[in-house]
Amino acid sequence: MFRVSVFLMALVLSMSVFGQPNIVVFLADDMTWIDCPPYGNDEVKTPHIQALADQGMSFDNMFTTTAMCSPTRQQFLTGIYPARSGAYPNHGKAYRGVKSLAHHFDKIGYNVALIGKTHYGPKSTYPIRRLSGRTQDDGTGIDINLEDIKEVLEGDKPFFLIVAQNQPHGPLNRGDASSYEESKLTIPDYMIDTRRTRKELSKYYAEISYMDSLLGVTLNYVEQSGKSENTIQIFTSEQGSSFPFGKWTCYDLGLKTSFIITWKGRIQPGSRTSAMAEYVDIVPTLLDLAGSNPNAVDVGISDAYGFWGFDGKSFAHVLLNREKDHKSYVFGMHTTRGILNGSESYPVRSVRNKRFKYIQNLNFESEFSNILTASENSLYNSWLSATEGTARYDWVLKYKKRPFEELYDIQKDPFELNNLAESGEYEVVMEELGEQLEIWMQQQGDLGVSAEMKAYERQGRGRKSRH
Repeated sequence: MFRVSVFLMALVLSMSVFGQPNIVVFLADDMTWIDCPPYGNDEVKTPHIQALADQGMSFDNMFTTTAMCSPTRQQFLTGIYPARSGAYPNHGKAYRGVKSLAHHFDKIGYNVALIGKTHYGPKSTYPIRRLSGRTQDDGTGIDINLEDIKEVLEGDKPFFLIVAQNQPHGPLNRGDASSYEESKLTIPDYMIDTRRTRKELSKYYAEISYMDSLLGVTLNYVEQSGKSENTIQIFTSEQGSSFPFGKWTCYDLGLKTSFIITWKGRIQPGSRTSAMAEYVDIVPTLLDLAGSNPNAVDVGISDAYGFWGFDGKSFAHVLLNREKDHKSYVFGMHTTRGILNGSESYPVRSVRNKRFKYIQNLNFESEFSNILTASENSLYNSWLSATEGTARYDWVLKYKKRPFEELYDIQKDPFELNNLAESGEYEVVMEELGEQLEIWMQQQGDLGVSAEMKAYERQGRGRKSRH
């Protein structure tokens, strides 16, 4: 009770002195969480991400529920999980009636705007004023004109600005790859060292550095506006990159995301937290910090039990009180149907606590496929060729062919190389996590394989429905 009272007093005092905070969210595109210095990769040059980390709090356990762009962005914008919102396949749309942060923050007086990539729908769910930019970048011309954000920053209303640029998503042709000499790169443990890997990694790191330069411009404009003292600034990396075992999976390389948040005078500079949180928690948290009650919000659609509130919950207590815990479990889902060169049906579900990750491949007798496995000349197939006859071959092959159940001790095996599901030593752990996964799927109205088969419908290819 005392800690709650201190939190509320601090928030009320802050609001009375400074008014509602402004909010800037800088959203990367396909960046694996570990690939910047604040998260351990010192080879990648990202001075502006590092500056934010020095000024605020870095989350070591932030997760998206889906390792694909469209459903990741839509769960962030709505505060509800993809199965419930309907936006669970890539390029899918939310059910009509679902509300987003545009509704919630407009209601409390904010100017809500976005520059850059959208990748969400329908418009009635996301009435966000778009300033300019591209949803796909081919590497030619100006991809994003950040000067367009000045009118939002300099306006009279508190603002919620999303900078949603396109990097380091492919085609990886914006950055200066010559600044990352291929022969000198350190190949991470979760990759196979091939000539193709080094070439792609060089371009990918260069794209991250280019993206970081855009973050620097954004932060500079906020500073020039004179409003940085009362602006919450967030950098987050979205889901993992399109290297194998990242994007399009339920492994941590896909679902885990970097997340750094600053708010001068309120969030301790240079701090870190191991509290587990999810993208669905972000909007409830920001509403909380803006002085609004997230528990009173109607999100426009109920869960399977008739609840109309957010799936996410505020982690403001972690930010302002530095409390160590938030969630006991985080969840994952992947819909392969409807992605480029995707399997006809390969749904994946997962649940994770701080130590263990449990995965169910619901149609495991099929083979997993996507754009990485489709071409004989792909990076993935270069990994298969390079590891044939070695101990790493079975791990690489697992990308295409997996058992029904997978279990990983994340503390000992952070890159999920050693499946413990068949060892017989962790039956109690698997039973506990399996129960939590089943409860979550039921609450979401997630029908597993049946939901997978409706992916085209959610993408707008078939008959439309609300559920």
